[in-house]
Amino acid sequence: MRPDRPLIGAVVTLAAGIAAILAYGNGTTAFNAGYPFSASLLHIDFSTNGSPVIVGVALIAVGLLLMVWALLAAFVSQIVRLFVRKDELESMVGRPHVQYVEAESYRGSVPVVPVTEHKHGT
Repeated sequence: MRPDRPLIGAVVTLAAGIAAILAYGNGTTAFNAGYPFSASLLHIDFSTNGSPVIVGVALIAVGLLLMVWALLAAFVSQIVRLFVRKDELESMVGRPHVQYVEAESYRGSVPVVPVTEHKHGT
């Protein structure tokens, strides 16, 4: 399993969900710091109304599911790499090692001819 695509999808959907909630929200924030640290206070009052709430929460839920999928895929990928040989791994992942072949071995291909300079003498 490759964890890169689910991780990218998770980051994109989480960002879209948070952006949907924050873009249509309104609220206030207060921060007070005092000498006895127990007197310090952070207060956030934020609310969002309408359909962005449903869309944002749904996107965040999908993003979290994709994040869990990416985490599991990363674990499986690392475990497989520990216990499987390289040729078996390539057959399981589906990305075989590509060997570069000269153009002359393909039918109908034009062989590469080196370019030479012709000097016109005077």
